[in-house]
Amino acid sequence: MTGFGRGAATGENYSVGVDLKTVNNRFLDVHLRTGGEIASLEALIKRRIGSRLSRGRVDVNITFERTGEVSYELNRPLIAGYLSAMRALKHEFDLTGEVDISVLARLPGAMQPVRDGMNDEMIGGIERAIDEALDDLERMREREGIALKVEMRTRLDEISRMVPIIEAAASDLVDIYRARIQRRVSELLVRDGMNIELDQGRLAQEVAYLAERSDITEEIARLRSHITQFAEAIESEGETGKRLDFLLQELNREANTVLSKSSDMAIKEAALTIKTAVEKLREQVQNVE
Repeated sequence: MTGFGRGAATGENYSVGVDLKTVNNRFLDVHLRTGGEIASLEALIKRRIGSRLSRGRVDVNITFERTGEVSYELNRPLIAGYLSAMRALKHEFDLTGEVDISVLARLPGAMQPVRDGMNDEMIGGIERAIDEALDDLERMREREGIALKVEMRTRLDEISRMVPIIEAAASDLVDIYRARIQRRVSELLVRDGMNIELDQGRLAQEVAYLAERSDITEEIARLRSHITQFAEAIESEGETGKRLDFLLQELNREANTVLSKSSDMAIKEAALTIKTAVEKLREQVQNVE
């Protein structure tokens, strides 16, 4: 589910800010953007996020600053190499002058802040900021989830309305097949100028064969069962996204079977409506953990 959350924490010598942004994904995929100083905490950060989220791509941006007095250390190998190169330059091209200290101070990487490492207080502050961002994210996702649930119920009601239409049309199929066969045979006999009485027993056999091939009683029962399970899963607490996704696959499978078994237009139109609603539900279910 898409969402955004922000958290922050401060301590005696540091401040930290955390931004979380989530978008749809079938699995949990955490991407971190952090400063080099807290790169060593990547595994800890991912575990903390994974304990609260189970699906979605999560972009995590963490800014960490030390607010106490900062000491600097010299990058001696860098400075020594620079001075050696300058002396060689003077000698080779017969130049005069000395290297000014201000030039060395501006040399990239010549002086670096002394890092004492991350102590327990700082790590605790980062964890608090992450938790605050997750709380903020979950509040936003909860609001979105309420609206999503309403829309999914609407789609599910649309599917539910199609099942009685399919069932009613299927109950008339035997009579439709019998009339169709009688009409077709009569048309052929009239065209060929023949006057032969139809064998009602054989006609009944053909009708029964066609009715058996197009019987969708089991598919209708499974459609109703999946609809009931989907409605229950929507209302249940906890992680239901994968279960909803599975039920949509089954609903789509039953709709495809109904389409392949029946040539009745009312049944086909209802089954196609179910498939369309299932596809729209699939997009929504990607937002559900």
